[in-house]
Amino acid sequence: MKIKDLYNDEKPREKLLEKGADALSVAELLAILLRSGTRKKNAIEIGRELLNISGGSLKALSGLSAELLMEVEGVGKEKAAILKATFELGKRKEMEMDRHSSQLMNSPQAVYKSMGPILKHLDHEECWVLFLNRDNSLLAKEKFSSGGQDATIMDIKIIVRRALERKCSAMILVHNHPCGSAIPSSADISNTQKLRKALAPFGIQLLDHVVISHNGSYYSFADETMTNG
Repeated sequence: MKIKDLYNDEKPREKLLEKGADALSVAELLAILLRSGTRKKNAIEIGRELLNISGGSLKALSGLSAELLMEVEGVGKEKAAILKATFELGKRKEMEMDRHSSQLMNSPQAVYKSMGPILKHLDHEECWVLFLNRDNSLLAKEKFSSGGQDATIMDIKIIVRRALERKCSAMILVHNHPCGSAIPSSADISNTQKLRKALAPFGIQLLDHVVISHNGSYYSFADETMTNG
């Protein structure tokens, strides 16, 4: 059946305008981009076929080349170009959101927002480092160790080496306490001081060490001025 023969509330464009884009299936959204079908298939059916060749994954579909898209009957150069342009816009939107969302690590709250979802539900300790540029914007975050419920090993030499490789200006140490409070242990305090001193000859600052507990609370060494001792 051709799209023009559908009821108005079943036609993708009309449905989108009346009910909003989130009311449409992926195949219907693809149909709007395709605009038209063939004698044998309408645009919605072509949209479904595009999904079929990518295993039903929109992410996989967005990664297909224009040549592969054009292997589907009804998808020519123009429609393949429209699809690729749309996927690229979506990818750039995600990149833009990533750059502006929780990337400035200028407070313990920002650190917790970035790392809390990763660490607070774990049943074991993990040690992570956030590598920052001169503006305290996040260059990368990396896990350095995973241990038991009460401790994890922190290899200071490896952390310093990675900091130099990443050419960072500063870093923030983060680890979790799966049991008990976020109050740091004597080993946490000692390791913080050792890392700060190891970084100093290279002009790299240890801005903070944030400890995250299983109940969602956190402790900031910078707030307690413990990294300056």
